[in-house]
Amino acid sequence: MKYCYYILLLFFTLASCNSGDDDKGKTIFNINMDEGLTSMDPAFSRNQNAIWATNQIFNGLVQIDDSLITRPCIAKSWDADTTGTIYTFHLRNDVYFHDDPHFAGGKGRKVVASDFVYSLGRLIDPKVASSGSWIFSDKVHGKQDFIAVNDSTFQIRLKQPFPPLLSMLTAQYCSVVPKEVVGFYGKDFRNHPVGTGPFQFKYWKEGEVLVLLKNPHYWEKDSSGKQLPYLDAVRSTFIADKQTGFMEFIKGKLDFYNDIDGSYRDDILSKSGHITSKYKGKFIINTRPYLNTLYMGMLVDTTLAIVKHSPLRIKKVRQAINYAINKDKMTKYLRNSLGTPGSSGFIPKGMPGFDAQQVKGYSYDPEKARRLLAEAGFPNGKGMPEIVLHTTVGYRNLIEYVQGELNRIGINTRVEIVQGSSLRELVGKNGVNFFYGTWIADYPDGENYLSVFYSKNKIPYGPNYTGFNNKNFDKLFEQAYHVKDNAKRYALYRQMDNLVMQESPVVVLYYDKLVNLYQNNITGYSNNAQNLLILKRVVKH
Repeated sequence: MKYCYYILLLFFTLASCNSGDDDKGKTIFNINMDEGLTSMDPAFSRNQNAIWATNQIFNGLVQIDDSLITRPCIAKSWDADTTGTIYTFHLRNDVYFHDDPHFAGGKGRKVVASDFVYSLGRLIDPKVASSGSWIFSDKVHGKQDFIAVNDSTFQIRLKQPFPPLLSMLTAQYCSVVPKEVVGFYGKDFRNHPVGTGPFQFKYWKEGEVLVLLKNPHYWEKDSSGKQLPYLDAVRSTFIADKQTGFMEFIKGKLDFYNDIDGSYRDDILSKSGHITSKYKGKFIINTRPYLNTLYMGMLVDTTLAIVKHSPLRIKKVRQAINYAINKDKMTKYLRNSLGTPGSSGFIPKGMPGFDAQQVKGYSYDPEKARRLLAEAGFPNGKGMPEIVLHTTVGYRNLIEYVQGELNRIGINTRVEIVQGSSLRELVGKNGVNFFYGTWIADYPDGENYLSVFYSKNKIPYGPNYTGFNNKNFDKLFEQAYHVKDNAKRYALYRQMDNLVMQESPVVVLYYDKLVNLYQNNITGYSNNAQNLLILKRVVKH
C-alpha cells in the first residue's frame, strides 16, 4: 500500500506542476539508493548517494564529461594569470536558481558571482563544518580569496599554484547555493535543497522515497538546441537489502541499478566477469574502470597511544601483510572479476596518469611475507599480538578472506563487523589500528588520492586516516603544486605513490569497476570512471 501511495503522490506532484497539460507520456526515471541518503546539501556530499542527488539538483563553475575532461558549466570560460595563483571565471548570464518561497515573489533569481563567493566560502566556514572543507583549507588564506569582480566575473586567489584546481572544482562540494535560502533553512537545507540543476527538489521521506522534478527553466541545451533534461521526474527508493533492490530492477520497477552484490553475483556473472545466459539480453550492463580504490588502512602515527604497542607500527610487518594476500584470486572468486587486483599504487586504474608499469605495489609472495615477519621479530607470527580487522557487513566476505590469508602466514587476526557510520566515526577519530576503506575520487586527478597521505591532512584537518607522515612525500606533494605540465606532474605522482607503497600504510586490495544496469528502453546514460550519475541526457523510450 505504501508503494502505491508514493506512486500516486508522484503523479499528483507531476500533475500539479503541469496543470492543464496532458499528463500522458510523462517519463519518470526510477532508481534505488540502498545505502540511504544523508544530505542534499552539497557542502556534505561526502558519499556516493549524496553526490548522485546533489549532481541532479546543483551546478558548479565547471563539470566533467565522460572522458573526465573539465568542461564549462556556469562558467562559460576562464583564465589563469602567469603565476598560476589567480583564476578568473566568466559566468553565463542565463542561469537561475529554482523557484522557492524565500526568493522575491517566489521566483528563482539569476546566479551572480557573489553566489560563488558565498558558496565556496561556506565550505571553509568552521561553523558549517563541511566535510569538504579540506578542498580549500590549505589553498586559500580565507574567504577573502573568493572575489566577485562584478556580477559576471568571479575570481579565486590561491596561496600558491595548484594545477588540479579546475578538476577539483568539478566536485559536487563546489556547487553554487543561494545565500537567502540557506540562511533561512540553516542545517535543514539538507532536506530543502535549492540549486540551478536539471532537476529540482519536490519531496523526501527519509528512508522511503525521494522525488525530483524537471527544472522547467534549466539553462543547458543539447547539441540540437533542445532544452535539457528530457525526463520529467526522478524517483528514488531506499531499499536497503541489495537482493530485494535487484529483484525490483528485474521486475522493471527500477530503470537503473548500481553494482552487483555478492549475494546474487554468481547468478548474473561468470567468474571471468561475463553475463550469464540467464540474463543475456534482459538488460543493459555497463562496466568500466571506476575511480575507487578498495583498501585496508593501518594506523602508523606512533605518537598515538593506540599505535605504541601495535605490530602495525613496524614497516616489515605491514609489508608482510601486503605480500600475504592473493589479490588475483580474491578479485576473481569474490568479485567475479569486477575489479583490477591492487598490485600498483593507491591511485586507481582509470585515473589520468595511471601506469601499472611504473608504480610497483605488492604481488602475492607468501614466502617473502614469512621472511619479512621473521626479520620483524615474529617468526611464523610467534609473539605477535592479535590484530583486529574492522569492516562493515557488506565487505565481510572480503575481509574474512584477508583474515584467512594472514592466518596462513602466522598472523593471528580477528574480524570485527561494525555499521558503516560507526566505522567512519572510529576511523575519523584514529580509534582503530586496521580498517577497511574505500577512496572514491572527488575529482579526477591523482592529487586527490595522494592527499590521503599528506601530513597536513591528518585528522581532524583532512583525510589522512593512517596518520602517515613522511618528509620526502610532503616535499614532492608540495612540489607538484608548481608543475603545470600534466605529464611532468603525473611523474611526480607516481614517485609519491611508489614511496607510499614502500612505507605501506595501506593494503591496496583492488581498483573497482563500475557496474551499471539499465533497462533496455533507456538511452543517453553517462559512462564515466567516477560513476557519477548524470541524468540530464537520459531518455526513457
